[in-house]
Amino acid sequence: MKSELFYKNPKTILNKGTGFLSGYTHSLNPYTGCSFGCSYCYVREMPVSLFREGEWGNWVDVKNGAANLLKKELRRAKAKGNVSIFMSSSTDPYQPIEHKEKVTRSLLEVMVEDPPDFLLVQTRSPLVSRDIDLLQHFKDRVRVSMTIETDSETIRKHFTPKAPPIPARFKTLEQLAAAEIPTQVAIAPILPSGEYFPMKLKPFVDRICIDDYFMGDGSGGKRTRKLGLEKKYAQLGLEEWYGPHVIKKAYNRFIEIFPENNVYVSQAGFEP
Repeated sequence: MKSELFYKNPKTILNKGTGFLSGYTHSLNPYTGCSFGCSYCYVREMPVSLFREGEWGNWVDVKNGAANLLKKELRRAKAKGNVSIFMSSSTDPYQPIEHKEKVTRSLLEVMVEDPPDFLLVQTRSPLVSRDIDLLQHFKDRVRVSMTIETDSETIRKHFTPKAPPIPARFKTLEQLAAAEIPTQVAIAPILPSGEYFPMKLKPFVDRICIDDYFMGDGSGGKRTRKLGLEKKYAQLGLEEWYGPHVIKKAYNRFIEIFPENNVYVSQAGFEP
């Protein structure tokens, strides 16, 4: 089922960085809503979803005039001091409709002309590789954070059936590495994975961020508990992969392959 599209005319595009994103001056969301509709997404329990008709994952707002708004707001923000931007906090900037609408690309074009001090691009979509030509302009002022929660397509289909396949994300890592774009993998949230997951990532990235349902949903796990995920794990016979203890298990697995100072936990891994 395709997401229903709406075209909106927002008055602002940059939001103040707060809470989990307090290390950033601003967050930037090219879209509202998300076609990927991941079962564990904490945004399901936020006002943007709760007070909207239609289930999360079945609708997306396209922000008209986003580039012109950003041009004005970025200029004003930079006049006040350093600017660091997290794109995006409550959607994926590379929605399937981005192929056509190119809202995210238009925002990157603005930032290439007037760069922030730092930009983090948080996505799970291989479409980010389309914009390598723009991302290269930022040099060390950018980091692409590619979500790969598991190395198992079977697990991915249980939890995020509408999200891009895992092999396609690995291919994107390869492309970003070849283009020398600073990149990390966000294992966020940790899903059940194989023993060799860290070794599969090692050729493409040197920075890992691990997060779970209890540290990363902005409410100490309360939003996630409302989604009934514990029951889902039990139905799949994966109880050992659910709980606050799992993050230590994952961390220990990754520091066997990556330098310990390159493996970050939760909020620290997303900081500028």
